[in-house]
Amino acid sequence: MHYSVPVSNKIHWIGVNDRRKRLFENLWPLERGVSYNSFLIVDEKTALVDTIDGTAVGNYIERIEQLLNGRPLDYLIVNHMEPDHSGEVKAIIDRFKGVKLVGNVKTFKIVEAYWGITEGLIDVEDGRTLDLGYHKLKFLMTPWVHWPETMMTYDTTDQILFTGDAFGSFGAFEGGIFDDELDPLYFEDEARRYYSNIVGKYSNMVQKAIAKLEGIPVRTIAPTHGPVWRSNPTIIMDWYNRWSRFEAAKGAVIIFASMYGNTEDIADYLARRLCENGVRNIRVFDVSKTHISYLISEIWKFNGLVLGSCAYNSQMFPLMEQLTHELLHIGLKSKHLALFGSYSWNGGGVKNLAKFAGESELNLVSEPLEIYGKPTPQKLKPFDTLAETLAHKILE
Repeated sequence: MHYSVPVSNKIHWIGVNDRRKRLFENLWPLERGVSYNSFLIVDEKTALVDTIDGTAVGNYIERIEQLLNGRPLDYLIVNHMEPDHSGEVKAIIDRFKGVKLVGNVKTFKIVEAYWGITEGLIDVEDGRTLDLGYHKLKFLMTPWVHWPETMMTYDTTDQILFTGDAFGSFGAFEGGIFDDELDPLYFEDEARRYYSNIVGKYSNMVQKAIAKLEGIPVRTIAPTHGPVWRSNPTIIMDWYNRWSRFEAAKGAVIIFASMYGNTEDIADYLARRLCENGVRNIRVFDVSKTHISYLISEIWKFNGLVLGSCAYNSQMFPLMEQLTHELLHIGLKSKHLALFGSYSWNGGGVKNLAKFAGESELNLVSEPLEIYGKPTPQKLKPFDTLAETLAHKILE
């Protein structure tokens, strides 16, 4: 990448796109890539706000040097120490002698653990300010969004909020960087997938961060991933507010595990019966085919969840077990849950799904249903009542 983009007076976007990395955190697919956003403020004093992933450097440092035009870099502000944003911190310190590293006490514990650096540090507490000249920066501690050291940097002059991972999104840029240069809705699914998989476990801390921002005028939200929201920052703030409250659209996500088609038949039957009972947003997924990150994102989107598993060695199907484990891990709440399954010689799938339901904070709407052998019209009759009960909960 060979360009920078003005964000506002004296502030430049110098991020990069990463379309080569296949898995984010070596776990979540990046079919549309991801951006790493970094910002350089060239004022009476100069400051770099966050760096990028070291595997995607390109000509990153050269672009900084070009914008500085011979001037020193005074400060490097670290909102988040995760390596996809701190990957170039050591390179910046080595290249720009005398630069001061700005963070909080938890930031510097990780800095020392990574690079053994203990000098040239400016420890900022909540509400502390840093005067660059025209720009005055204020630091807001937002712990556990989504690491313990995370914070935000607020430019009180131009009312720009540098948010770290908060308000971020998967997806590389395709020309447009700002929300008024692209279709924001194009990023909604990737923003929700990013939120639900990366940040969602800490939704209560997201709510605390949003509460801290109340009364602070914000013209631009500049996260470390995804679009810079300068035209309508309330879009991404509203998304994160809804998602962190577990608010969802009326609809059902049906996810099944089926080896020989019996459990899948039940899933399709339930989907049809839900439709006949007035549910219009219905998504049906095979747990073996769709990556878990997309399943979690769809689950976050709708208020109804149906899980079905065949029996597998007296347990539930392994990939369904993985999904339920992850749903417990992220603390999913406020969903209407229904469970079903089938078996051929011994049960186990539904029994273990019920155990998951008991450990979760989800609303189980009815006793789980299980079919022995192949589904028949007679065996499927109880599912009519299940679909009616679940549809009522979804639509009420």
